[in-house]
Amino acid sequence: MIRLHRALALFLSVGALTGCAVGPDYRRPEVALSSAFLGQQSVDQRPVQRKTDLLVWWAAFDDPLLTRFVSLALEQNLDIAQAAARVAQSRASLSAADAALLPAGNLSANAAKAYQSVETPLGQVLDAAPGFDRSGSSYEANLGASWEIDLFGGLRRGQEAARAEYEASEAGVVATRLAAAAQTADVYVTIRGLQARIAIAERQVETRRRLLALVRLQYQKGIAAELQINQAEGSLTQAEAQIPVLETGLDAAMNALDVLLGVQPGTYRRELAEVMPVPVVPGLAGTGTPADMIRRRPDLIVAERRLAAANARIGAAVSEYYPKFSLAALLGSATAIASGNLFTGAASQAQGVLGLRWRLFDFGRVDAQIAAARGQEAEALAAYRLAVLRAAEEVENAFSALVKREAQVGILTRGESSLAQARENSLSAYQGGVVSLIEVLDADDKLLQMRDAKAQAQTEAARAAVTSFRALGGGWQPPGAEAVAVK
Repeated sequence: MIRLHRALALFLSVGALTGCAVGPDYRRPEVALSSAFLGQQSVDQRPVQRKTDLLVWWAAFDDPLLTRFVSLALEQNLDIAQAAARVAQSRASLSAADAALLPAGNLSANAAKAYQSVETPLGQVLDAAPGFDRSGSSYEANLGASWEIDLFGGLRRGQEAARAEYEASEAGVVATRLAAAAQTADVYVTIRGLQARIAIAERQVETRRRLLALVRLQYQKGIAAELQINQAEGSLTQAEAQIPVLETGLDAAMNALDVLLGVQPGTYRRELAEVMPVPVVPGLAGTGTPADMIRRRPDLIVAERRLAAANARIGAAVSEYYPKFSLAALLGSATAIASGNLFTGAASQAQGVLGLRWRLFDFGRVDAQIAAARGQEAEALAAYRLAVLRAAEEVENAFSALVKREAQVGILTRGESSLAQARENSLSAYQGGVVSLIEVLDADDKLLQMRDAKAQAQTEAARAAVTSFRALGGGWQPPGAEAVAVK
């Protein structure tokens, strides 16, 4: 028997020291990506005035108000507050997993007084005994300890899963911060674009009002017909009707910006009242390779850490095949006479327990739990690979949109110059009686459409730049990575 006890003790000690853990060890998956983005060369060849530091990409737009709003969003955004709260929850889960590997202790004490009835059968028997005292007291104080020996690593696998989830939640905060910064910049650019389009429409309304006044003057002199007045009035109302639609979009964008900043809609509207141009798009040099993007984008870090957690849970499920050993001990004192005798040698008590729990006839359920864990790991792996591919897609689409939109701006700028000259020529020809009013209105319509399209293209180019910075994971520095900055 003594040899058996020694062998068991040696077995438990060796198992605890070796630190073996059942289940698969995690390996970061490899994702096949090209060495460069398809649109990288086109982006690098863009003529730009300013380069960009990816860590603070919003500052490269050289718009102080944009920088201010992004800073406010990073401080006040409520999505970020929720993400930070999730980190606290994950940290608590990790602390619980860490504590599961350590012995647990507890201290208990109680004191009781009892008064025995003499009408019960037991009371009648005791009452017949000489010197029976119906009152009684008992006192007890104990110090207990227990420890589940993680012989096959089930608890350690649980700890790995909890740590990976905690790291995922930390990366989730960063991802939420970058999303808030990008959304704020995107909405700000949209606001400036809508303001530019409204200004264009208002200028067009003013131009058509002057044209209507000119036609009325000519009508009074008998030069123009009433039909031309009606045409000029219709053209004016058509231009005026565009303004409310644009103002509705502007109000919605301003309200969205306030919500992103975590304040009541309308709070920052006064600061945006002054019409400012759409921010000029900076350069995107030094954006790195697709592999750099994987290391830098926090949402991909989230997906990878969740995959690691799913892998660790397989080991936790596999550990249920094996027996669980635990140690428990109790050291205390108890007396039923008086509290003064509680800690005397005669009142002392001690207990030691070696526990065994083994789901010996429950392997079918364990098999199902392992299969479920492996399915979750396969799902997490597919989710990670898909997230990487979609991230690369976002970068490529953003690069393409940026280059094409800037090319569109250049084309529309040349067209605007030509149409502006054509409009002036048609107005002069109309005043000289060479062409009809319809040709002047047609030139006005084309010029308005050209200017409006140019404002939209400038807005979309700036938004594509914001999307590019977000897709590249700019805005933070991954731990241990070299700083990504443009010299």
